[in-house]
Amino acid sequence: MSTSIHQRVALAQAGKNPSVICRMASGWVVLGDTQVTSGYTILLSDPVVPDLNTLSLEDRAVYLRDMVIIGDALLEVTGADLINYEILGNTDRALHTHIVPRYAEEPDEQRRKPIWFSDMDKAPKFDPERDRELMDRIAQAIQNRLKKLETPR
Repeated sequence: MSTSIHQRVALAQAGKNPSVICRMASGWVVLGDTQVTSGYTILLSDPVVPDLNTLSLEDRAVYLRDMVIIGDALLEVTGADLINYEILGNTDRALHTHIVPRYAEEPDEQRRKPIWFSDMDKAPKFDPERDRELMDRIAQAIQNRLKKLETPR
């Protein structure tokens, strides 16, 4: 099966996916195609599997740990109020998680609903030049958290 997730992971593996923020143990961290909220990020599993339940318990733990590390990094870098995590798989049967910063200053109508109800046509599209600084800051925040995990207590 080849989904858009498979294609994005293949591009990341080849060093040709411009939206890659960094590689983690469970997969690739990429900035979303539209920045409905600043910092909207996706974790793409690598290897690509159909869903979270396909992974072993150990691999699930690594994937979920990576997911929340990304969320923590986004809270730090973006100043968001909270992070929404969405593992859907309804369109692309390939494990990926939408990690969405949510902000107090979002219009009430948007803030109280899932991000998918936002007007995607009005959202800024991914721009590798404009978004590079944000991507670098997110990558650095992720790396700092991973180093803390590796440091003996």
